[in-house]
Amino acid sequence: MPGPLDLGSSVLGFSWADAKNEDRERAWRASRETKLETIPNCEACAKPTPEEVQGWAQSFDKLMKSPAGRNVFREFLRTEYSEENMLFWLACEELKTECNKHTIDEKARMIYEDYISILSPKEVSLDSRVREVINRKMQEPSSHTFDDAQLQIYTLMHRDSYPRFLNSAIYKSLLQTVSHSSSES
Repeated sequence: MPGPLDLGSSVLGFSWADAKNEDRERAWRASRETKLETIPNCEACAKPTPEEVQGWAQSFDKLMKSPAGRNVFREFLRTEYSEENMLFWLACEELKTECNKHTIDEKARMIYEDYISILSPKEVSLDSRVREVINRKMQEPSSHTFDDAQLQIYTLMHRDSYPRFLNSAIYKSLLQTVSHSSSES
């Protein structure tokens, strides 16, 4: 027999499960926001050529060296709920270009809070050895504080996400679109 809440929820068309799902979705959306405002939602880049898109299947390095490739791969990672790996990698690349000590300290702290801290909803998956190294280096951050972690995440994306990306509808559709448009030219 339904309890009073069950009866009320069915009469009102509302369930506690719906409320919990809405709360979870709201929290998930909030967790996707990053403190590093300098990382654009999408890198500025030219439309990739068919040869470039085909080259991404030959080499993960080619994909990651291409702004258009990173954008498409990032879109794919978002569908797998692992976009934070690309965001972390991009943040590390940006940190390496910094020379100003104060800016390096600030960006390193933000990277740590956004991606390394166990309290972060966007925490990247790192082994304990790399975490310990980062914790030591954070005492005196440099533009290379996260190099070991960045390599570990790059390797993870290469071995884990990249093969699925090559078989994804996102990549196959893009490949078909650029091949089709070039044959029309």
